Amino acid sequence: MGFIDFLSQMISNPALSVAVLLTLGVIVVNGMTDAPNAIATCVSTRSLSMDNSILMAAIFNFFGVLVMTLINSRVAQTIYKMVDFRGDLKASLVALCAAMVAIVLWSLTAWSLGLPTSEGHALIAGISGSAIALQGGLAGINGSEWIKVLYGIVFSITIGTLGGFFFAKLAVLFFRHVDRRKATPFFKTAQVMASAGMAFMHGAQDGQKFMGVLILGILLVGGESSTAEFDIPFWMILLCSLTIATGTAVGGRRIIKKVGLKMVKLEPYQGFSADAAASFSLFLSSVLGFPVSTTHTKMTAMLGVSVARRTSKVNWHVAGEMALNWILTFPGCGMLGYLMTYLFLNVFQ
Repeated sequence: MGFIDFLSQMISNPALSVAVLLTLGVIVVNGMTDAPNAIATCVSTRSLSMDNSILMAAIFNFFGVLVMTLINSRVAQTIYKMVDFRGDLKASLVALCAAMVAIVLWSLTAWSLGLPTSEGHALIAGISGSAIALQGGLAGINGSEWIKVLYGIVFSITIGTLGGFFFAKLAVLFFRHVDRRKATPFFKTAQVMASAGMAFMHGAQDGQKFMGVLILGILLVGGESSTAEFDIPFWMILLCSLTIATGTAVGGRRIIKKVGLKMVKLEPYQGFSADAAASFSLFLSSVLGFPVSTTHTKMTAMLGVSVARRTSKVNWHVAGEMALNWILTFPGCGMLGYLMTYLFLNVFQ
């Protein structure tokens, strides 16, 4: 669908317009709450200032969505296929709107508390709860696709933690005879490059998740919701790229302070190790089509790096707050999506 055709569909179908605007709102919230994790280590290690880190995150989030989607859109395909919103068109779009409202409410609550929620998992939970409410049971879930979420959780956390641990150990091993005054500037530069890669991969992962939802809404209106494969139009890639970058630029400070300055205290070589490990994990997940949490991946990489040196370097209280938020996301946001859909269907049907 071309951009002009898309606008025509929105004008002729108010429910689609609401669903699209809410989805774009969720993308902005993603930029505010999730993307800052990508460059929190740059602030923690003093490799970049807060303002420059946020600018870098916004730019590389933009290019991550743009470039990776043109190369590989498997994550968007997975999100589109994991839920079933087929049925009465109006009810389907109302349910999709309810899911987006639930995700925004959940994410903004976490953001107000300074907690780096997993926007990707909130999205998956919200649309899953909504699909269950719409279809009246688990028929709204495609188990063969949803299982990829579980694969992604295990894969990303394992690779992130072990990667962070071993990257840090290797950095110490290779630079053990190098004067610290020479090694630190090198790792600060490397840290900035690795953080840029992390921001790029965040866009690659999370931008595609939301494009999957936009495609779902468009195909529902077109009566083609059972389409097995689809191509993502360039205008949609560009729209999502700009939206996620805007959210990052506007609201990243609160999360950066929580993650980069409170959970762990990192040296430049550790920041580089965490970002390199997380970027590698996210790249593999994207290629395999696993919709993973960039937040989980980055945080576990940071923990792996810190444990490689000493467990006492981790603020376990802050880490525990974040872990609890992650654990509650699936049941909490899923139930919120279910309840909001039930409410919306009774009010607007």
